[in-house]
Amino acid sequence: MPIKPENITAVILAGGQGSRLGGVDKGLLELKNTPLVQHLISRLQPQVAEIIISANRNLSRYKEFGFPVFSDEITDYAGPLAGILKALQQSSSEWLLTVPADSPFIPHDLVQCLSQDIGDSKIIMVHDGERLQPTFALIHKSQLSSLEDFLEKGERKTRIWMQQQPHKIVDFSSQADAFININTNDDLKFVEKHLASFMA
Repeated sequence: MPIKPENITAVILAGGQGSRLGGVDKGLLELKNTPLVQHLISRLQPQVAEIIISANRNLSRYKEFGFPVFSDEITDYAGPLAGILKALQQSSSEWLLTVPADSPFIPHDLVQCLSQDIGDSKIIMVHDGERLQPTFALIHKSQLSSLEDFLEKGERKTRIWMQQQPHKIVDFSSQADAFININTNDDLKFVEKHLASFMA
């Protein structure tokens, strides 16, 4: 059976350093006069029961969006898995949907597509037709202890941990543009130039 939205909490992963944008907090970067995180919130709200934000800077600013904000307990910017760990610890939902803050055009049917025919899978990941996109995923609450163990060993690679778990990969090649990351100023300029097609 498909996973019901009421059993899902979404976490927006906004804890990165934004190094390729000169240290800019990418979740707060504005596109069409709206922060990227707000674009994501608008697309997530119809798909999940709750939203939380994982951030390590500008916490008061993120709290203004009206959702719980949590910071990594692992220091030194340990990557997306640190934010995912904290979200799994804080969420009361059976499933956690993860999305990065610099991808404002996630599909309106992301949850619906990920949650079909999951079988015994505990992690369901996006493949955009060219590469695996492990930060777009549904993760079952039962994977918390596995992630804790992985991080305690000093491991940090999101893809490696996820592929070690019972998982499924869903092909989104027909919606590949929905997973574009705004990592550089050139990316931002490109998206602004072609905004109409991305906003569809």
